[in-house]
Amino acid sequence: MEIKSARFISSFADMDKLPNDQKPELAIIGRSNVGKSSLINMLTGQKKLAKTSQSPGKTQTINHFLINETWYLVDLPGYGFAKVSKTMREKWQKMIKDYLTKRETLYCVFVLIDSRLDPQKNDLEFIQFLGEAGIPITLIFTKCDKLSSSKTHGNVKKFEKAMLENWDELPPMFQSSAENQLGKEQILDYFASIIDPRS
Repeated sequence: MEIKSARFISSFADMDKLPNDQKPELAIIGRSNVGKSSLINMLTGQKKLAKTSQSPGKTQTINHFLINETWYLVDLPGYGFAKVSKTMREKWQKMIKDYLTKRETLYCVFVLIDSRLDPQKNDLEFIQFLGEAGIPITLIFTKCDKLSSSKTHGNVKKFEKAMLENWDELPPMFQSSAENQLGKEQILDYFASIIDPRS
């Protein structure tokens, strides 16, 4: 897939205000500071399309980006260690859950995993929730340029092993790096296979 156009549409804090034009949506989510904005910018070839931040919890709304005028890439609030109030965290959780379980135009959820870390409980629990809800998922391991290839491979294998304690079959997985474009073509081709299986 070639992304010829990508533009920010709007940030939404209310499910009722999401676009209703029935365009397919691919959603990106992960722990706070896992690199969601950097991945979006890398995939779209626009350095400032999604705002990046060193402060966890920067994304607090459901952000829609219109790709090639035909489908949406959706940036969801991160989960994990964002320093926000309990009330705000509960609001995020409800908004995310409602979107994931009720959004009819959602084709697939891409869960971002920090490749530098051992399997994290909140990642595994969130993926388990998606699986039990029957929501199609794909994993993208981020920041794969930060460690040696052997160390990254070892961490991915640890994650696979942890998942296999509850999963009979693993979902599709990709490795990526916003710094050196690792995984860009493979992920975009996979996007195309979901949006238009005939391609």
